[in-house]
Amino acid sequence: IVFKVDEYFDADNPPPPEFVTKMVDSGESKLLMSTRDTLIRAFMAGAILALAAAFAVTVTVQTGQPLLGALLFPVGFILLYLMGFDLLTGVFTLVPLALLDKRRGVTVRSMLRNWGLVFLGNFLGAILVAVMMAVILTYGFSVAPDEVGQRLGEIGHSRTVGYAEHGAAGMLTLFIRGVLCNWMVSTGVVAAMMSTSLPGKVIGMWMPRRSICRLSSARKARANSLGPAPTSRWASRASRSATSSPRSSWRSSMSADTRRPTARRVAT
Repeated sequence: IVFKVDEYFDADNPPPPEFVTKMVDSGESKLLMSTRDTLIRAFMAGAILALAAAFAVTVTVQTGQPLLGALLFPVGFILLYLMGFDLLTGVFTLVPLALLDKRRGVTVRSMLRNWGLVFLGNFLGAILVAVMMAVILTYGFSVAPDEVGQRLGEIGHSRTVGYAEHGAAGMLTLFIRGVLCNWMVSTGVVAAMMSTSLPGKVIGMWMPRRSICRLSSARKARANSLGPAPTSRWASRASRSATSSPRSSWRSSMSADTRRPTARRVAT
């Protein structure tokens, strides 16, 4: 029985030396990747994570169960990791290991280059999804957003301007919450390497991401800040344009409510 248990853990979970080597090898491979491949992988990661955030908010609003949305949000992170895409948080964790191990060709400059490319790719992917979601939720910026769009806008506002309203204290709070968030995401990246089976990887990534949702820690940019913010801004523009358009004014003039202002003008 002891032999079978040991055999199971050896097959599914690599021993500590192999586990560390696997992490270092992963960081080295990301550093030596071409610019094109790095940008593509980072772009897809940012887009998938932003879609997962929009999906989680949609489920929360439509069901009225925030717990359900928190349970489903990690799906995006799990998918992008299994597909081999790169988040900035992941390269923050893995790439420095290759530098500390003094792998050949790994320098501080190459590490900073990788971080910059991944950040740019994540940013562009999230922005693209934000624009698409804004178009969908406002019917091409022609109407005000529905309840889901308003909720996305509120989250984007709270993750950006909401902290600025508190000045230096707000920036300190944002920094600490960002550190805690990255800590948990990095744990998910490492936990995925603790197992060689698909269920083990999924569970290892799901638990830290689930903790982030329940603790309401701030994501740096992709899901809650970059995605919903354009929705809120463009939705407000769509609302103003809809109320000021000739068609809407014509409809309002045909309604019975226009009699009240007219009566007031006559009375004065």
